[in-house]
Amino acid sequence: MQNEKITYVTSKRGLLNINLSELWSYRDLALLFVKRDLKSSYKQTVLGPIWIIINPLLSTMVFTVIFGVIAGIPTDGTPQFLFYMSGNILWNFFSNCLNRASSTFLGNARIFGKVYFPRLIMPVSGIMYNLVNFLMQTLVYIILVTVYSICGANVHPNALITLAPLLIIQTALLGTGMGLIISSITTKYRDLNILVSFGVSLLMYITPVVYPISQVPEKFRWIMLLNPVAPIVETYRYSFLGSGSIEWLFLGISFAVTIIILSIGIVVFNQVEKNFIDTV
Repeated sequence: MQNEKITYVTSKRGLLNINLSELWSYRDLALLFVKRDLKSSYKQTVLGPIWIIINPLLSTMVFTVIFGVIAGIPTDGTPQFLFYMSGNILWNFFSNCLNRASSTFLGNARIFGKVYFPRLIMPVSGIMYNLVNFLMQTLVYIILVTVYSICGANVHPNALITLAPLLIIQTALLGTGMGLIISSITTKYRDLNILVSFGVSLLMYITPVVYPISQVPEKFRWIMLLNPVAPIVETYRYSFLGSGSIEWLFLGISFAVTIIILSIGIVVFNQVEKNFIDTV
């Protein structure tokens, strides 16, 4: 009896009372959710996890035809397919993290009402799940960049590729932070769910995913770069292809905005999860 550990579960917590050690102690549960999602996502499909790779390749082909061939949008001299794929996979990673986090409360209301565990485990497992998919897609992208480079295409990977892991982490945290805020609000206002998908699509077109930032008139360029996702996409693309530019000032602003949004998201989420079950 003396060695038994007693855990007290209470809803009375301070605004900034976030138990990270408890979150770490439930890491096995997060891995379990990731394994569950990986198995269920492509269950009863013929190609299975191969769809993780096929999806971005198909969407990139569509971007190449519509925006590259038909619309004739320049890609700063780099191969169109690589240009669109770099923005495509990173944007999908961001939007998937945002969408998954934004459905935390409504999508898991049943399990939340039955058993206790740190609710932040769900968005954390969402990051891990999306990261697995993104890394598989990135591996294919790196192979394509290597092949194009060997064939003499205008592709110039550089030392800034070492920043890629930091950019990936920032993308995940930014999307998750925004998703946590949305998830907390939608427990009372379901209308926001309808606007999320539209808002994410709109945000993509004010992010240099299907066009280089150089195509934006210079007097408006700074406004677009205030979008925290834009400098991340530009820097990520530059590190692999050597095209575009790196705006260090706006990249720093993007990092600061990410920290602020993530902090607000965690605090709001921490408060809402105490009594959300009464409103869902």
